[in-house]
Amino acid sequence: MPAAYLFDMDGLLLDTEQLTLDAFLDCAPEFDLDPEAMRPFFMGLIGTAKAQGEQMVRDFIGPDRDFVALDQAWQHHSHKRMAKGVPVKPTVADTLKTLHAEGHAMAVVTSTLGDKARHHLDRVGLLPCFRAVIGGDEVRANKPDPAPYLQGADTLGVAAEQCAAFEDSDLGITAAARAGCFAVQIPDLRPASRAFPEVGQRFAPTLKDAVAAARAHFGQQRTRLVSTN
Repeated sequence: MPAAYLFDMDGLLLDTEQLTLDAFLDCAPEFDLDPEAMRPFFMGLIGTAKAQGEQMVRDFIGPDRDFVALDQAWQHHSHKRMAKGVPVKPTVADTLKTLHAEGHAMAVVTSTLGDKARHHLDRVGLLPCFRAVIGGDEVRANKPDPAPYLQGADTLGVAAEQCAAFEDSDLGITAAARAGCFAVQIPDLRPASRAFPEVGQRFAPTLKDAVAAARAHFGQQRTRLVSTN
């Protein structure tokens, strides 16, 4: 078994990336933006921290559009869509609750602001599963820097090399792999033509499958260690 499990949140645990994209597209008519250009641009935002993402949006809309007004409109549409409920990704709830019941150490490592992340996880009943939630505003550097995952492992009192980490985004999986975690990528929103980063990650279709892959990996490691002693 891994010594601990580390999870991204948006696009991995919560199906919020599509919701956030839809809210962004809701802003198109008001700000005279082209939805066909907005979609691929949004894909590049996935996994970025708040400050970096804001600058990317400013560059995308140009100096003639009001960034503050767009940001407020985007938040309004996001809140309106989330009022119907924060969607959880398939297999996530059962997988996390099983791991929690078994007593495994788990933490969320997300680029989302910490308070916002804890609010979303609490709202869907998943917050009690985690010993820590580390937000993008609570680390010294953001993904793809390994710092968030190193901090996550340290918070749980284990070495990053003994952790399994799960991500949907390219930036996130790069951070997890650079930290030395056993990293499994579960792709969410991304252009079909975009190549994956080659960082030694595994791939899985669901979190349940990803956790099974991590358990198998660490089980094989333990078997090899025993057989050499």
